[in-house]
Amino acid sequence: MSNSYNYRHLYYFWLVAKEGSMSKAAERLNIATQTISVQVHELEKSLGCLLFKPAGRGIILTDAGLTALEIADQIFSIGEKLPEAVRDAAKSPKTKIIVGISDSLPKLVARQLLEPILKHKDVQLIAHEGEFDKLLADLVLHRIDIILADRPATNNKNINVYSEELTKSSISWFSPKQFLQMAKNNFPGCLSELPILLPTPHSTVRLLMDQWFSKLGITPNIIGEFQDSALLKTFAASGMGVFPAGKLIEKDLKETYEIELIGNCGEIYEHFYAIRSEKKIQHPLVKAIIEK
Repeated sequence: MSNSYNYRHLYYFWLVAKEGSMSKAAERLNIATQTISVQVHELEKSLGCLLFKPAGRGIILTDAGLTALEIADQIFSIGEKLPEAVRDAAKSPKTKIIVGISDSLPKLVARQLLEPILKHKDVQLIAHEGEFDKLLADLVLHRIDIILADRPATNNKNINVYSEELTKSSISWFSPKQFLQMAKNNFPGCLSELPILLPTPHSTVRLLMDQWFSKLGITPNIIGEFQDSALLKTFAASGMGVFPAGKLIEKDLKETYEIELIGNCGEIYEHFYAIRSEKKIQHPLVKAIIEK
């Protein structure tokens, strides 16, 4: 295809096909028939095939012309929606933010950390969940605006990223209804007998729990390990076992999963961070998350 091809040529062809003749198309556009003819011939030349052929005193589409018309219909049908779409966008502009959520971060915590921007009007939130290191690479390449995670980024002189603690939560133990009585009567000793669900070692909570068990001399009865925190809570709610989580989400666990607090781990905390690539925050929604 030559560089002479453009959408004006295609538009003139489309009108001729719709009107059934070059003269009618020229009349509709209020231009000379010769002008229309030249533009259509330019399109045919650039495509390398005839789009119309003589038929009596008029013209009809060739097979190539029918194919071109089908595509042109799609193009100009979309084009007709452009003015309305632009007007709608101008009336209610949205501010977009792309958030990377570490797969080790509890989903209920992520929602709470994002509440400051969800209160804003006309926000377009795009959330990507993934492994921490992959999200960090996307942040450096400016594919995402901010990362929410349960750990800060390690110091690396080769990349400029900035971690800021947003909040922390003491770690507690939670249980579905069927284990409540046994759990509350003998906590934390009951954790040697009760079925226990834990996050996989990719989560900072798992490391803290392993250390806590060791300190108390508890051999936990681990029957399930989950990489996805929401999946863990779903299985817990079905009665599979008890599990540790930040006390920060106690209300959500009770209301959403009917899961109750059974005991605390003392001075053990889970920390939550926002990680960004810019030292001076420019994005208004990133600023809203960090300065809530």
